[in-house]
Amino acid sequence: MAKEKTVVVDEVWTEARIRDFLDVKPAAGFDMDFHALLKAYQQMRAEDFEIFVGMFLEQGRNINARDPNDRTLLSYVDEHIKGGDYAEILRRNGAV
Repeated sequence: MAKEKTVVVDEVWTEARIRDFLDVKPAAGFDMDFHALLKAYQQMRAEDFEIFVGMFLEQGRNINARDPNDRTLLSYVDEHIKGGDYAEILRRNGAV
């Protein structure tokens, strides 16, 4: 019999946990900055993502990094119905 998986909602993200996303390793062919932004977007709540973006930029990283298809994270986020808060965070921080 399979174990039931517990669903975690509104999990608390510590600053250290958010910072860990700065060091995620990309798959071959992916820009490290794009990959870090993508993983943070996929897994964080908007308020945690905003903290992450601040840390990301403090390191001098590229908020307009592109994937192998020459797209920025903002171009993907703009297509998501629930991406509005994330898109605004990206735009406020220089994403185009």
